[in-house]
Amino acid sequence: MLNHLRPAIALTTVFTLLTGLAYPLVMTGAAQALFPSAANGSLIEMDGTMIGSSLIAQPFAGDAWLHPRPSASGWNAAGTGASNLGPTSTVLIATVAERRATWSAANGAEAPIDAVTASGSGLDPHISPESALAQADRIAAARGVDAGAVRRLIETAVEGPFLGLYGEHRVNVLQTNIALDDAFPIPPAGGEG
Repeated sequence: MLNHLRPAIALTTVFTLLTGLAYPLVMTGAAQALFPSAANGSLIEMDGTMIGSSLIAQPFAGDAWLHPRPSASGWNAAGTGASNLGPTSTVLIATVAERRATWSAANGAEAPIDAVTASGSGLDPHISPESALAQADRIAAARGVDAGAVRRLIETAVEGPFLGLYGEHRVNVLQTNIALDDAFPIPPAGGEG
């Protein structure tokens, strides 16, 4: 029996060290060396303060900023997820109708679908270019600048599909809001986010 047990223990130990320790350490080291920002969560820092991640949505409520997609979890990264309501749910239909009315009243335009529906994760950091551009007039008015200038800034923030093939054109809300703050500072009597 010891002849069968010894190789099993030895192989378990070797593969535990190899796949449980050596491989993760090598991959972590390679990721840190090749892609340090992505390996550390794509965190964004301003003036020595961590303000967010380009991979995780956060709420922006003021008129001077792009607003992200709704979140079924309230943008809680620790306990996120979808509402799991089906397309015939009266709760979902009422929620979307309420979001549509609120969004349209705030922006003076028809609400794109991603402006009124939450993503599956509840933390999608991107919105469609249509949703971003439809918010330009509101943002420009709050910042006291020309709406065309805000539209041009948003158009430069549009990211294309990965490798030109995968995904949709999209606008990262946090990064675009930082660019808006840099290009068009909020007047002293401006809104809050």
